[in-house]
Amino acid sequence: MFRFAQIAVAASSFLLIAGPASAQETIRIRGTVERIDGPVYVVKSRDGAEFRLTVTDKPLYVAIVRATMADIKPGMFVGSAGMMEADGTQKAIEVHIFPESMRGTGEGHYDWDLMPKSKMTNGNVEQAVTGVDGPVLSVKYKDGEKKILVTPQTVVVTYVMGDKSEITPGTRIFISAAKKQPDGTVQTPRITYGRNGEAPAF
Repeated sequence: MFRFAQIAVAASSFLLIAGPASAQETIRIRGTVERIDGPVYVVKSRDGAEFRLTVTDKPLYVAIVRATMADIKPGMFVGSAGMMEADGTQKAIEVHIFPESMRGTGEGHYDWDLMPKSKMTNGNVEQAVTGVDGPVLSVKYKDGEKKILVTPQTVVVTYVMGDKSEITPGTRIFISAAKKQPDGTVQTPRITYGRNGEAPAF
């Protein structure tokens, strides 16, 4: 049984998904572990920058694993990064199914930096219907509701408890908010990573 309660303990760090982090103090990192130097993960970001990443005491390792549209039911809490269509529908690049312990994480609809003009929508699935181009999720959040179009290209994933031993050279990771340290390293309480080759898109 996965220890989802532990994911909830560190959900506060993931809540930085909900909007811009303190730009002067924290950064987001999407990249690949190049090598491990003792306690330091040397990570190359998607834009080619190199970071020396360390973790805080008692860090949390959360793995992203593949899921399907069949796993998404009304009442679940999900997050989606995507692009807005002319009709106001959000075309999903990726849909994340949150475990119940992470309900409310980053709730809302807001600008996101995955791609130029991309948006993030996190909320409760009200219903799922079949559309012309694929399933459409009605996702409701505290300030509104969005229709999320899930295409055959959309990646659907969920979270499970991970382990430090799975973070090896070649592992693709996402850090929601790493704090810059005086020695030039960056530090995080949580590493979200793709298991079995998955790539965290957030």
